[in-house]
Amino acid sequence: MADQTKRPFPPDSWPAGREVQVSPRWLGVGALGFLLFLAVWSAFFTVPAESEAVVMRFGRFESIAPSGLHFKLPFGIDRVQILPVRRQLKQEFGFSTSGNINPSQSTGPQEQRDEKAMVTGDLNAAQVEWVIQYRIEDPKKYLFNVRGADSTLRDASESVMREVVGDRTVDEVITIGRQEIEDQALVKLQDLVESYNMGLRIDQVQLKNVEPPDKVKKSFNEVNQAQQEKERDINRANGEYNKSIPRARGEAEQAIRSAEGYAAKRINEAEGNVAAFSALLTEYLKAPDVTRRRIYLETMGDVLPLVQQKIILDKNASGILPLLDLNGSNLLKGGK
Repeated sequence: MADQTKRPFPPDSWPAGREVQVSPRWLGVGALGFLLFLAVWSAFFTVPAESEAVVMRFGRFESIAPSGLHFKLPFGIDRVQILPVRRQLKQEFGFSTSGNINPSQSTGPQEQRDEKAMVTGDLNAAQVEWVIQYRIEDPKKYLFNVRGADSTLRDASESVMREVVGDRTVDEVITIGRQEIEDQALVKLQDLVESYNMGLRIDQVQLKNVEPPDKVKKSFNEVNQAQQEKERDINRANGEYNKSIPRARGEAEQAIRSAEGYAAKRINEAEGNVAAFSALLTEYLKAPDVTRRRIYLETMGDVLPLVQQKIILDKNASGILPLLDLNGSNLLKGGK
């Protein structure tokens, strides 16, 4: 039996009459070096900036490592699972978008049809598509408290949405009640997640396409269009009302204020005239001649500037002829 330490070259390269021997010492050194390389290679790991790593030793929780370079026990003693705790994750129900990074973000076509088929509180069918956005708040709870936290969250979200939709009419679900449905579903889903101790935080529940089934979609759209036209006409009429009534009220208020201002002006003028006349009467009673002359002069001072042509007669003149300019074409102006 050949020596196990002898390693011949391939037959076509054998030197004539010679054999190559490998020392067991070098084999041990090589094996030790390879094991050392594996130990070093498996002892370090890097956590991305938006993530945290859960370190498990023999399958049990050991610690949580933040972002950066870290050391762990090699050869599978410590295992690491990296979770995107600072990234907002999303789950879609009734539809799917391409390029998603979350494996539980959407389901297959048949599951999507089943997810969005719902019955409202008035026993009508509706096709409801929605999205939830959430974050991993506690990595330890997320991994160890619930088996398959993402799939459990999908089931919980579908259960909550069916409950909320089942309490409302089809008109509320499709038209006027969307915001209320989103708010109530968010509260109920967060309460359910906390009761399961899943380590998740629900950020948003948003309804997407909410439509009636295909068989009645045309009729429903016609009814919905008629309702929208009715609302539009009502809003237009209310707009005209809100525009005309304030304008009329403003005009009426302006007329009232103008009349009140005019009345106050006339009253003030009358009261001023009365006060002036009373004062004048008082002065007149004290000195009638002086007051009469002053009144005359003031009156003439106001009247004479308004007269364009003035003819001044001597009080002793017997007629007007001596003052006429018989050789001229105009009367004397402003002279004696």
